Amino acid sequence: QHRFGVTQRTSLRQKGQRPHLLAMSATPIPRSLALTIYGDLDMSVIDQLPAGRQEIQTRWVAPERRQAAYNFIQQQVSEGRQAFIVCPLIEGSDVIQARAAVEEHRRLSRDIFPGLHLGLLHGRMAMREKEEIMESFRQGDLDVLVSTPVIEVGIDMPNATVMLIDGADRFGLAQLHQFR
Repeated sequence: QHRFGVTQRTSLRQKGQRPHLLAMSATPIPRSLALTIYGDLDMSVIDQLPAGRQEIQTRWVAPERRQAAYNFIQQQVSEGRQAFIVCPLIEGSDVIQARAAVEEHRRLSRDIFPGLHLGLLHGRMAMREKEEIMESFRQGDLDVLVSTPVIEVGIDMPNATVMLIDGADRFGLAQLHQFR
């Protein structure tokens, strides 16, 4: 669920509407449904893609075919596009067997994509540093952004046409839907 701020409410006021709160949910989460049913809220349903939006294709890639996924990312970057690689952890864990963003960024930069510009983004970084990295990615200075799920909400990167979600079994269904 996203809460919109001063700028968004001002934009709606300019259109003649006066909301106190604008809440949006991509999935019917119980809190949103309860607010709609029992609160004094109106509901709008968006049931079609925005104009010009391409269909999202989802592929499951077996671990032994990981190199094929990397080759696809390399191809997309060579065509001028960008990619996200999402890892479930920031740093490695002795308890959880999953790839971590910090180590993956290092490994991918060195071994898999040495000729590309990779960035790293995770929730322990300072807000200013996160904003600088996202702006570099938005400007096209980075080809691939290795990240934790911190990127799941509130970004619009139309040039990023690929998202590889490493360890998708570590994420909930709602999170995976939000990534899409």
